[in-house]
Amino acid sequence: MTASTGGSDGGRRSTGFILLVALANAGGVIAFLPLLSLLLPVKVAEIAGEDARIGLFTATVIAGALTASVSNIAFGWASDRARVRGNGRRPWAVLGLILLALSFAAVALASTATGIILAIVLFQVAVNALLAPLFAIMADEVPGEQMGIAGGLIALGSPLASAVAALMIALGIAGEGLQLAFVFAAVMLCVLPLLRAPSRRTEPTIAAPVRLLGRDLAIAWASRLLVQVAGCVLGLYLLYYFASIEPDAPTSTHVGPIGQLMTIAYLIPLPVAVLLGRWSDRIGRRKPFLVTAAIIAALGLAGLAVAREWNAAAITFALYALGSAVFLSIHSGFAMQLLPSAQHRGRDLGLINLTNTLPALLGPLLTWLLATPRDFGAVMLVLAALTLCGGLLVLGIRQQR
Repeated sequence: MTASTGGSDGGRRSTGFILLVALANAGGVIAFLPLLSLLLPVKVAEIAGEDARIGLFTATVIAGALTASVSNIAFGWASDRARVRGNGRRPWAVLGLILLALSFAAVALASTATGIILAIVLFQVAVNALLAPLFAIMADEVPGEQMGIAGGLIALGSPLASAVAALMIALGIAGEGLQLAFVFAAVMLCVLPLLRAPSRRTEPTIAAPVRLLGRDLAIAWASRLLVQVAGCVLGLYLLYYFASIEPDAPTSTHVGPIGQLMTIAYLIPLPVAVLLGRWSDRIGRRKPFLVTAAIIAALGLAGLAVAREWNAAAITFALYALGSAVFLSIHSGFAMQLLPSAQHRGRDLGLINLTNTLPALLGPLLTWLLATPRDFGAVMLVLAALTLCGGLLVLGIRQQR
């Protein structure tokens, strides 16, 4: 087995191109974050009622996570094959956009428990058809020595997606169909510039065989998995968490304030992630940033466990979002530098993407077991412990510093 430096070896890429990559990946986040964090919880509560909402929501996201796990690997592999044949990965992202439009229509039309589950299954196929080639394009066409800044800019995704949701609410766009059409238009604006940019076809830089590569990549995989469990729970259940603090108000009344909070909380980490990513490029060390970020995220989760009023919960959520965003953005470039083969980047990134989809199985199960509509304290403490363990795990990686 040989190791590559990760990314293209055709020379440094311009800042403009790296921004296009980051913007396209932000489009992928826009495709799922407003739907899963704000629109879907409200729709599920309307279908199932306030008391049964957590059960149906958990079943829906678990079905979606199972679909996403398979779909990301499959579409990553398909884009690998297309790249080998000289067709590139971009046509698969175009297919993802087409499927995304169809899945949004299915979500808007769903009116029963079975209907919303099937619609989310289709949605997960679509969004992973889009995301798998986009992330592989970053691994293909961004040099390893620029992965820190590229990973930092990936943090653009969450604040931009939250801003889209907040703008949708501020504009007073009503009705699921119009709301999802607005989201889809934002996705197109972000993704199309990269799809129109020509690809750079290069061969990977080959290094000497590294026996510890498999072990190190497994540790990096487990580290991200543990941190992502909390991200999944908060991404899916944040609306319900704040509803548990103010249980007398209907779930739908929290959509506007939560949308604004997410925009602010996800925007604050962006300059921090970019600066620290660039700093990690300069000094060639990523572990200190990863461990520190995980500790900050764990402190934020512990704060959410004990918060009993809205302002305190909002502050601790922002603290969590800061640590989590920095960790995940720097970890993205870190993991790409551990990929063993340029010929299978799409497939291998699909396997790494299981750290995003498996938490969507584990997180809802933990929430279902430990949380109630009026109390999320126990699950937040467990998530804090998992996040801290995930951060400390990176210290066991030997190949990268």
